[in-house]
Amino acid sequence: MDEVKRRATVHDVAREAGVSLATVDRVLNGRPGVRTETADKVAEAIKALDFRRDLSASLLARARDLGVTFLIPDGRNEFMLGLVDAIARRARTTKGERISITTRLVHAFDATALASALSGLDPKSCDCAVVVATEDDKVRRAIDQASRRGIAVVTLVSDLPGSARRHFVGIDNVAAGRTAASLIGRFCPAGGIGLIAGSLSLADHHQRREGFEAVLGAEFPGHRIVGPLEGFDDDAKTEAAAIELLKQPLSGIYNMGGGYAGLLRALERTGKTGKVRVVAHELTEATRAGLASGAIDVVIDQNPDGEIAAALAVARALALGQDAERRPAPIEIGLYLRDNLPRG
Repeated sequence: MDEVKRRATVHDVAREAGVSLATVDRVLNGRPGVRTETADKVAEAIKALDFRRDLSASLLARARDLGVTFLIPDGRNEFMLGLVDAIARRARTTKGERISITTRLVHAFDATALASALSGLDPKSCDCAVVVATEDDKVRRAIDQASRRGIAVVTLVSDLPGSARRHFVGIDNVAAGRTAASLIGRFCPAGGIGLIAGSLSLADHHQRREGFEAVLGAEFPGHRIVGPLEGFDDDAKTEAAAIELLKQPLSGIYNMGGGYAGLLRALERTGKTGKVRVVAHELTEATRAGLASGAIDVVIDQNPDGEIAAALAVARALALGQDAERRPAPIEIGLYLRDNLPRG
């Protein structure tokens, strides 16, 4: 029978790094007074030993509620606003469950702002940070540092592989892009297919593009991709991007991000409503209107309430050591047409 591996302790980290327990404690809690080279030795020891702080014991010792902080992009992206609403609903239903939920809005697509928000989290009040990640080294380092301070980090909607994040909660974005290509390929006659991304600095949009291009190239060689252009989930910028794309003959558009009010305006202004097939993401007020009018053909949806519930379940498991290593299942992808549009 295989020997069960013993969980590494702070004593093991101190021994591995050749430093005192007090030094390990300073590094874990982000306190000053440790030289950079010494902190690096501690970080290397933590990684080599796969050290994870015993948050369960820590919570009991401090006799306080489990603290979960959501870092969500600000702005007018309807899906992100839906996530904020879902967090508020979940916070109301978890009263009495010894879990404290905080939402902080961070400037959208701003890696520096997100890294700063992560660095400002205090492990005395935050056990788990749930983050919509931007693909940037500053954010990656901030996640790694938060993890060393004892804050478990979970990425939400957009992942950041290669960081010290513990889990990702969201849909399989490559599969979402492949689904979009299968739909576009069947809906549209051969020709140009315009791509609009919120931002290619987001892993979820990059992955959607990857899946889309793989299927379209392999299964629908009569189609050619135009773009992508970035709309930054902003109505005006998405409208401008769509109008630029529509200067070329297109049979379809795949919008991987937001800004749908702008996309609908662009289709109307160019006389392309109903003539260019559109596959969109997220069931929001704007995409509902687009489905109802026939301007949008299909919406690929992820359930905000389900994602927040899953994120909180992961946070609780990580903090309390209950099946913490089990990878959460991807959020199920929903497909909506005008014919099966649920009541709002």
